[in-house]
Amino acid sequence: MDKIDYKKDEKAFYLPPAKPVRVTIPKMKFFMISGTGDPNTSKTFSDALQALYSLSFTVKMSPKSCSAPEGYREYTVYPLEGVWDMDDRADDFAELDKNLFRYTLMMRQPDFVSEEYALETIAAVQRKKALPLLSEVTFGEIEEKDCVQIMHIGPFDDEPASFRKLADFLAENGLSRTETAHREIYLSDFRRTAPEKLKTVLRWKVQ
Repeated sequence: MDKIDYKKDEKAFYLPPAKPVRVTIPKMKFFMISGTGDPNTSKTFSDALQALYSLSFTVKMSPKSCSAPEGYREYTVYPLEGVWDMDDRADDFAELDKNLFRYTLMMRQPDFVSEEYALETIAAVQRKKALPLLSEVTFGEIEEKDCVQIMHIGPFDDEPASFRKLADFLAENGLSRTETAHREIYLSDFRRTAPEKLKTVLRWKVQ
């Protein structure tokens, strides 16, 4: 059976153009953890990343430890995602104090990962690693349904320009947002990639 690769199998969800497009997002499974504060200075943020990556790569490498879930198929690890709460007064994030950010970080898991297996994985990693936020990780399904999204290339601080493109697209197509939060999908490792080369999917839920 072919390897599961989101970049090939689900381009519509993860590789939009640098202009707004409408897309329907189906139900997906995630490890998730929530927090607050400036991601640039918060140790909680970095601890959350460590917990999510540890869990995701434990699932990925599970065949080597003879603990793979039923129906396991080789796959590419999904990218980190974040749902960020936004101030009603600044829909493009331009005016926000980053210390007031509220976020849920998450990493998608393949469909063959059940809730039971996910919880067993969390417990197994807790026994092996002293990661401070593992106990706060949850597992669940999210179905975003009707959305608009765009590929943002460049620094996170330049995202307002891409948000304005999304806002113009909504106005031109008679759409409106269903919530003030937005989703970001990090196709680049922002810990190792130059800011001008970062690729980030920005997504709004709409109606």
